[in-house]
Amino acid sequence: MVPPAPATAIPASASPDLLSSDPRQLKVSRTPADRAYRMITTGAAMASLVVMGLIFLFLLVQSWPAIKQAGWHFFTEFQWRPDDSPAIYGIGSMMFGTVVISIIALLLAVPVSIGTALFINEYAPRRSRTLLVSLIDLLAAVPSLIFGLWGLKFLQPRMNGLTRFLGDHLGFIPIFKTNGIFGSSMFVCGVVLALMVIPIITSVSRAVMAEVPRVYCEAALALGGTRAGMVKEVILPFGKGGLVGASMLGLGRALGETIAIALILSFDFTVSPHILQPGGSSVAGTIAIRFGEASDNGRSALVGAGLALFVLTLLVNMVARAVVGRTKAPKGAKKPQDLLVRAGK
Repeated sequence: MVPPAPATAIPASASPDLLSSDPRQLKVSRTPADRAYRMITTGAAMASLVVMGLIFLFLLVQSWPAIKQAGWHFFTEFQWRPDDSPAIYGIGSMMFGTVVISIIALLLAVPVSIGTALFINEYAPRRSRTLLVSLIDLLAAVPSLIFGLWGLKFLQPRMNGLTRFLGDHLGFIPIFKTNGIFGSSMFVCGVVLALMVIPIITSVSRAVMAEVPRVYCEAALALGGTRAGMVKEVILPFGKGGLVGASMLGLGRALGETIAIALILSFDFTVSPHILQPGGSSVAGTIAIRFGEASDNGRSALVGAGLALFVLTLLVNMVARAVVGRTKAPKGAKKPQDLLVRAGK
């Protein structure tokens, strides 16, 4: 039997801190360069908040006459006649059209974006990944005017066959019901916006998937899991929060689109669930079309519509940021042995 080791004697001259059971308090001393960098970054962050606050204040002041005159009906009224006597205006129809077009774009863009990001990260040859990433970033930099002109002159005439097919075979569903007239609809606008937000969602999704620890992916494959199982049980659970955040960032981009919708959509201030029929409106598109010729009261009302869109977009981006910040590894995938069971299914 091995005898226990003798206790180490503490010298009498030892510091009182060594005899205390309380944890030591470490003091952080920053260099002048660190302090200067901290001040610059803090100032930049505060400047961003100040600019956002000034924009909100400007929109509120400019739109207050119209909001004060219309009251809460400004947010619930569906008619837009600010130059009549008495003036009748509200952003209900514009907000409805903005949300519907954005949802259409999101439903079309998210599956394509996630599939593209998975292909680039997991299936594309290593030599071609850099080229594909560059192409995605290049598409994200294309101006919305180009997408709008392309959608108006090229895409819209070629989508009449698809919209007619949907109306003939799915017309029993209210959203696909048509009156025999096609083009300049919210559906066409949603398709164009989907093509615009696909690069943004793809870029963010690819970055999120690239952050998944490769040790888990390699463990899943080495222990017998299939590549599809590894994607389903490792990559997607790890990046679930980031993928949701990327989708919401794309939603924020779609909500504020102006030129493409102004070029394609046939504007009217009616609320209709039939997305294949011409008609509809959006906040940004209405502002772009009517701001130049509007009266003082009409401009105040349009600025109020912009204020509502500003708040809505800000809320969407804040929620997206919160979701991205909560991205973490799933509890059931802490050990490679767990990956074998989950990815091998």
